[in-house]
Amino acid sequence: MNNRNRITDAFQILRDQLAPYIARELSNEFGMNSWWREGVLGVLREEQQRNLPGVGDWGKLVDSLDIACCLLLFDLHWQRVFRKKLSIDHRTWAKELQGVRNKLAHIGGVDFSDDDALRYLDTMARLDEQIDPEGAEEIRVMLRELRYGSADGSTSVTEVASAPLAASPKTKNMGILSTTPVSGLPSWREIMQPHPDVAQGRYKNAEFAADLAQVARGEGAYEYRDPVEFFARTYVTEGMAGLLEQSLRRVCGKDGEPVIQLKTAFGGGKTHSMLALYHMMRGVVPLDKIPNMKPVLKQAGISSLPKANVAVLVGSAIDPSKNKSKRPNNMPGITINTLWGEMAAQLAESSGNYKLYDYVKESDKKGVSPGSETLKNLFDAAAPCVVLMDELVAYGKKLYGANGLLAGTFDNFISFIQELTEAARASRNSMVVASIPESEIEIGGEGGRLVLETIEHTFGRMESIWKPVAANEGFEVVRRRLFLDCKNPDGRNTVCAKFSQLYNENQSDFPLEAREVEYLERMNSCYPIHPEVFDRLYEDWATLERFQRTRGVLRLMAAVIHELWMGNDAGLMIMPGSIPLDVPNVRDELTRHLSEGWNALVDREVDGKKSIPYQKDQSNPRYGGNLAARRVARTIMLGSAPTVRDQNVRGVEASRIRLGVVQPGEIIANFNDALNTLTSSLAYL
Repeated sequence: MNNRNRITDAFQILRDQLAPYIARELSNEFGMNSWWREGVLGVLREEQQRNLPGVGDWGKLVDSLDIACCLLLFDLHWQRVFRKKLSIDHRTWAKELQGVRNKLAHIGGVDFSDDDALRYLDTMARLDEQIDPEGAEEIRVMLRELRYGSADGSTSVTEVASAPLAASPKTKNMGILSTTPVSGLPSWREIMQPHPDVAQGRYKNAEFAADLAQVARGEGAYEYRDPVEFFARTYVTEGMAGLLEQSLRRVCGKDGEPVIQLKTAFGGGKTHSMLALYHMMRGVVPLDKIPNMKPVLKQAGISSLPKANVAVLVGSAIDPSKNKSKRPNNMPGITINTLWGEMAAQLAESSGNYKLYDYVKESDKKGVSPGSETLKNLFDAAAPCVVLMDELVAYGKKLYGANGLLAGTFDNFISFIQELTEAARASRNSMVVASIPESEIEIGGEGGRLVLETIEHTFGRMESIWKPVAANEGFEVVRRRLFLDCKNPDGRNTVCAKFSQLYNENQSDFPLEAREVEYLERMNSCYPIHPEVFDRLYEDWATLERFQRTRGVLRLMAAVIHELWMGNDAGLMIMPGSIPLDVPNVRDELTRHLSEGWNALVDREVDGKKSIPYQKDQSNPRYGGNLAARRVARTIMLGSAPTVRDQNVRGVEASRIRLGVVQPGEIIANFNDALNTLTSSLAYL
């Protein structure tokens, strides 16, 4: 199917939802007997009425509205009708689609580009989301088919639909292996392909930072906004599964926890888990579209996804210091000043019952917390409901020490947190989930610590602690996000068995654990990334406070995998020695966590055409054929660069260097010689 036909079909889906919606809203405004005469014929010019009937029954009139007429009526009646229920974004999307429809009408024999078609489909799905979620999902199916080659999302395919061209000899990175170390074994590129966004370099580093507020606004990276693609690329960790199970049991009236506190280090998966909860609870896609949720529902003793009203409060996205009221254009007469006002307004909008805001209207106006009884009544009226609170400390710091704000005082904020937890406990089937930082970076100074201590004390009386991403789960998270499913499991198993054979036949050269059966299982699980990469990143680099654990690993490995894929890397696995540190995008993902001066050190002593290891490879054929000196230097850098004050032993053992570089079919002695040569040549080794 070409993109012109895709857009035509998607417009038809949108029309089938938009036309009856517009007719209903105009009937409510003008009356059942007058909506067509006053709301349609009365506002359209003569040429715009050309194919419309003068009279007819409801079905005939609705069927006569084409997509161009629907979008035009939506715009003409925005102020009087549609702004009452929809956000200003919906008008923006409708105006964009008017332009798309005009392009479609005059496109002739030309086709839309894939990028344009993806944008148009995304805009249609966004516009349709609040009007008809099922229709929006139909359009998202078309979007996923175009972007990933499958209606079920990227991880349901094993090959990139349009793989990037191989690097030419002139542009190929000479720091990447060009031949497979042993004849007859496939390279990792032949067994497992990167996700299309990674392979084609479409990813942005910011996309690895989940933003709950953005998603709630319908913004941000597609992989976070689309529930199907989000769950397709999400590995459900033990902590996430426990959170989702408890939440399901709670909103379905069972024995789930009413208050859950998420606390973990910087980049430890809090926000990603809250996003999973957000998508699951809104019930906008059927369960069969997100199969990795089925075990969670089974564990919770529930057969279908619930539909809950969800409020999202992200402290970093709300600025009380501006001292300005918020007036949602789709909620006339409502003025929001406080966090409790924002929560009530979101629950009112989600449920379609705008009177719910009245529970806190007076307390929102005065900046005084409404009390636990009022909040309980609000929760029960909006039930089942879920309140997601991220970056609470960030919000509290803005109130700390400030006076005269419409948002209320810091003490009122703390009272609200306490009353909120009490209300959740007393309500029938509502819950509160809040994230609490553990990192000094996120806490940020004396004010932040005081806010954190106060919130922790408040939550501490009725909290359930969630488990962060465990170290042994990190590789699953990374593999799911960055790679498609394995297209050759037998080839993967053969390669990993050869590595295990190498370690067992040369026991004195490698660490003890490498020869164990458990290590072979780890290689199969981590493939195509070697376990030593994850061990160094999660055990060494994660000790640096600014390294964001899972997020930091994702950013680094996305850059590495893209370079290796485009460079036709022939390695059997992606190892510490494979990481091309001569590429700025890759090198900077590591050195930005270190002290100044590391970039110059890498250029001189680790990688790049002016580096000593490069010169050693060039001058010695035993090294140069397999980049021995550079691969050794890269492995040393990955294993020894991150150091902290309380670290007793610094550096990396020779056996771990060999574990990070040697592949089946290669001569171990060449790497030992390269290590000895570098030891006598490098100033910092």
